[in-house]
Amino acid sequence: MSTDYQSLAVKGVQALSPYQPGKPIDELARELGLNPDSIIKLASNENPLGPSPKALAAVKEVLDELCRYPDGNGFDLKQALSARYGVQPSQITLGNGSNDVLEVIARCFADQNSEVVFSQYAFAVYPLVTQAIGATGVSVPARDYGHDLNAMAEAVTSRTKLVFVANPNNPTGTVHGAGAIEAFLDRIPEHVLVVLDEAYCEYLQGEGYVDGLSLLGRYPNLIVTRTFSKAWGLASLRAGYSVSSPEIANVLNRVRQPFNVDTLALAAATAVLGDEQYLQRARQVNTEGMKQLETAFNEMGLNYIPSAGNFIAVDVGERAADINQLLLEQGVIVRPIAGYGMPAHLRVSIGLPEENDRFIESLARALDTLSAAQCGEEA
Repeated sequence: MSTDYQSLAVKGVQALSPYQPGKPIDELARELGLNPDSIIKLASNENPLGPSPKALAAVKEVLDELCRYPDGNGFDLKQALSARYGVQPSQITLGNGSNDVLEVIARCFADQNSEVVFSQYAFAVYPLVTQAIGATGVSVPARDYGHDLNAMAEAVTSRTKLVFVANPNNPTGTVHGAGAIEAFLDRIPEHVLVVLDEAYCEYLQGEGYVDGLSLLGRYPNLIVTRTFSKAWGLASLRAGYSVSSPEIANVLNRVRQPFNVDTLALAAATAVLGDEQYLQRARQVNTEGMKQLETAFNEMGLNYIPSAGNFIAVDVGERAADINQLLLEQGVIVRPIAGYGMPAHLRVSIGLPEENDRFIESLARALDTLSAAQCGEEA
C-alpha cells in the first residue's frame, strides 16, 4: 500500500488518539484467563443496580418493531422530558448518549477560527471534539482538581465560541454550587455558548446544588446536556439529550442525525423517567457506597478527591499503573486516569456493597504486594 491514508485525514483528526473506554469484562477474562463471572467492573461509572424493571418491560414491548426505523423526532421521550422538567419539546435535542450531543454542539458552533475553553482534568471528549473540528482548545489550569471558573471566564477572548463546564466533573467528581455557576455565567458574553454538562446531576442531593435547567430562562447562551447512562442505568442503549433555547435547538437538530437514538433506547428512556423508586434506590446505593470507600481510604491513609458523582478518584501513588495491574489480576477493573494528567490516581466507580468490599480487599492486597516488593528491593 503506497498511500498514507492517515495523511489524507483532516489536520485535527491526524493528531488524535482514540478515546480509551473502561476495559470490558470479557476482554479481561480473555487476557488473563479469568472466569468472567468472577470479575467486577468499577471502571465506567455505570449504575450497579442493573436496568430499571420499567425500562426492561418497555424494551420488550417494542422488540417486534426492530424492522422499523425509530421515531426520528423522539416524540414520546421529548414529551416525558418536558413533563418531568418543565421544558418545551422545542428546546430538546436528542443524542446517542450525551457524547453525541457534545459533538453536534461543537460541529454547529465552532470551526478552525474558533477557540473552545475547558478545564484541566475535565471530560476527555471536550478536547477530542475540539481538535477533531480543527478549533483551538484552551485548557485552563484546574483549582483543587476542579474547574477554576474565574480563570475560565478570563480565558474567553474574541475568538471563543464555546465553553464546556462539567458539573459534577468527570473524572474528579468536583462540583460547583448555584452561586458559583450563576456568577460565572454572568461574566460570559451572550454570543459565547456555555455547555453545562450535567451527566451526573441526578446524584446531587441537598440544598445549594445548581439545576442547570432552571437557569435557561436567564441565560439564552446556555446549553445543558444530560444522559440516561449513569443514574438512569441505560449506558448500553445510548440515550442523552440537551436542553437549550428553541433557537439553539433548531440549529443542533439540523446537524443531528435523524435516527441517532434507536427504538429500544427511546422506549427505555421514556419508561425510566417514570420510575422514581429506581432513581431513589440508585442514589441510596451511591451514597452508602461512597461512604464505604471513603472510610476504607481513610483507614489505609490514602488521599482522595471528595466526589459528587458515582465515582471517586483515589491517590495511590507513583506506582498507580502497577497497582491497577495487580487489581486486574484479581479480577477487579477500575479506571487509570493518567491520560487525564493524573498518573497517581485511580478512578473507582461506586458498586454494590459486596463489589465495594471486593475492591477494598483487592486494593489492600495490591498495596501490600508492592510494599513487600519495595522492601525486598531495598534489602
